[in-house]
Amino acid sequence: KPRRGRATPNASPRAGARSGAGTARAVAMDGVDVVNVDLGDRSYPIYIGTGLLDDGDALRAHVAGSTALVVTNETIAGLGYLDRTVKALTAKDSKLRVETVVLPDGEEHKNLEVLNAVYTRALETRLDRGTTFVALGGGVIGDMTGYAAASYQRGVKFVQIPTTVMAMVDSSVGGKTGVNHALGKNMIGAFYQPECVLIDIDSLKTLPDREFASGIAEVVKYGLIRDGPFFEWLEANVDKLLARDTQAIAYAVERSCVNKAEVVAADEREGGVRATLNLGHTFGHAIETGLGYGEWLHGEAVSAGMCMAADMSLRLGWIDASLKERTIALLNKCKTPIDVPEKMTVQMFMDLMAVDKKAANGKLRLILLKGELGECVFTGDFDQSKLQETLDAYVK
Repeated sequence: KPRRGRATPNASPRAGARSGAGTARAVAMDGVDVVNVDLGDRSYPIYIGTGLLDDGDALRAHVAGSTALVVTNETIAGLGYLDRTVKALTAKDSKLRVETVVLPDGEEHKNLEVLNAVYTRALETRLDRGTTFVALGGGVIGDMTGYAAASYQRGVKFVQIPTTVMAMVDSSVGGKTGVNHALGKNMIGAFYQPECVLIDIDSLKTLPDREFASGIAEVVKYGLIRDGPFFEWLEANVDKLLARDTQAIAYAVERSCVNKAEVVAADEREGGVRATLNLGHTFGHAIETGLGYGEWLHGEAVSAGMCMAADMSLRLGWIDASLKERTIALLNKCKTPIDVPEKMTVQMFMDLMAVDKKAANGKLRLILLKGELGECVFTGDFDQSKLQETLDAYVK
């Protein structure tokens, strides 16, 4: 297995595999890998394995009270995962009352209006502060359920059960929760950590190819920003991943979770190094918002955004041309976009990037590659003309 780097909590760091040995480790327990997110008294485990969705003991151990609300979407419910989760929760504890709410599927429904259905269901069924919300689904469900848990009666516990690659390797870990606003993605939300993350690799068997590939783009991100050897592993094994090889998927998910856990432990509230996890996201969020939520999947927009970030990094003289070429080649093999959609204009990019959450005092800050593979910076100190050159090069 590749060596992993450790993030350093500085405002504008070079973060990468060269920064030292990692602090998070995947520990095998009864055939299940466990990665700990170290946040003191708010630490929690990430369980990674197969068959976990039907393991009531693992799930019930993190539902402390006598009630639970499982939040999912129409697609996941239709695949039978909702019934299986309710059965797993109640199989050995008939006294546990489990309520459910099924939301529409898609990024276009990640808003306050749809989120209100979660609050309504919780109130209708008289759920109190001792309840636990269970997020069963992809990144949209995880983000929405987490924010509902953070705000319902000023905070209840919640558990993440991600069912997409994107959610498993990124959004379910780290406590970022929220919904979109018409003027910007994830602009309404809170940092709120789950009790645990339960990752059942088997649930990916029903994931459509497009969504699967979209999630792999986020996996590539970890190799670029802090884990060079993992990037090299991906270059050699991407075909196995896309072929749904179980061992390759489990390894990629575990490596991604270890990287994410280390960064979150170093900088929970994104004061500095955690921002590096957003490589390509400033460009990508502009694409998602500009096109209309749901037109492109999140990972598709981030894939194009990472290509743009690599291009700008090269124009700044911060990386070799070979790194940009390798980035584009790997994302192309992942079958995710390496160009921006025709609808986007330079002005749309500039307007939407100006309201990015990472901007400070009116100044745009970006995550860019700098140095060797696995090294990056989070900075607003760059030649603005190079950003313009990148936009001009990518916008047709």
